[in-house]
Amino acid sequence: MRLLRTEDAVGHVLCHDMTQIVTGDDPVAPRFKGPRFRKGHVVAPEDVPVLLSMGKRSLYVWELEPGMVHEDDAAARMVALVAGPGTRTSGAPSEGKINVLADRDGVLLVDSARLSAVNAVDEVMVATRRGGFPVREGDLLAGTRVIPLVISEGQLARAEAAAGDEPLVRVEPFRLRTAAVIATGSEVAAGLIEDRFTPVMVEKLAAFGIECVLRSTPGDDREDVVAAIDEARSAGVDLIMCTGGMSVDPDDNTPGAIRAAGARVVTYGAPVLPGAMLLVGYLDEPAGGRHARPVPVLGVPGCAMYNKATVLDLVLPRIAAGVALTKADFVELGEGGLCLGCPECTYPHCPFGR
Repeated sequence: MRLLRTEDAVGHVLCHDMTQIVTGDDPVAPRFKGPRFRKGHVVAPEDVPVLLSMGKRSLYVWELEPGMVHEDDAAARMVALVAGPGTRTSGAPSEGKINVLADRDGVLLVDSARLSAVNAVDEVMVATRRGGFPVREGDLLAGTRVIPLVISEGQLARAEAAAGDEPLVRVEPFRLRTAAVIATGSEVAAGLIEDRFTPVMVEKLAAFGIECVLRSTPGDDREDVVAAIDEARSAGVDLIMCTGGMSVDPDDNTPGAIRAAGARVVTYGAPVLPGAMLLVGYLDEPAGGRHARPVPVLGVPGCAMYNKATVLDLVLPRIAAGVALTKADFVELGEGGLCLGCPECTYPHCPFGR
């Protein structure tokens, strides 16, 4: 920071806001009072008479020496590291800050490892929402800036190297359109109790634009559940959900039926409560099939019928967007995967899954 005569400060960066007071007939009630020049403003020749009229005979400035980048120019480079497909920026920098907004409905995906690598670089920052959750067009996703008013080119280059070649944030649209819900249980098949599971699943799917076009109640026998999965696959649905029969009891045959139907199981079990018994698998479409990608098959535990937020809500947004899940995606759910069972559930605005 350096103190210069106002006339000598042209081309330098202001270190503080400069407040201007414009009085009218009543000096006690000025017509305007506020920052005329913001911190970070680069002094231009035409600013000098205004600053002198404000009583500013000297200014504290940062000098833009060779190899140094102004915060606004740095913000534009930083946001280029962040904003990926399905996003847009808030426009020109404001005090060195630029926000990233959703440009479509979908699921927010954040590359956590590369985000951490960028934030490990001194004098820069990127803050995002938690990835894996649904967003709507116009939602605020991320914000970025550099910490000082000016930053060295070398420091910016380190942040860019840490970010790599792909943007840190993107929004994948919801691609799946149709689903089959297979409600297992002999008591449901026999009509002894009402199927209350399917309506809950239908409502959850509708939130992502997915229509339940096939419903079945095959009972508990493995062969019958396999036949129901085969029927759903032949119908060409984008997603198959098998509800119930997911515990380790001897007569709970849903996991075995999903395997017997040919599904490639990614995980049976997740470090989340409620919902530890979730199964996620994929039916790999043969060459020439009607699907461009494998068809997800979910074994949904009973807790999803009566708990507002379960493991299903943590994975369904990505599944609805056609994002292929791996075992590592479920391992990461352990931290934040304990629902506290609050009397008034505020999911997704809560620590669960975050």
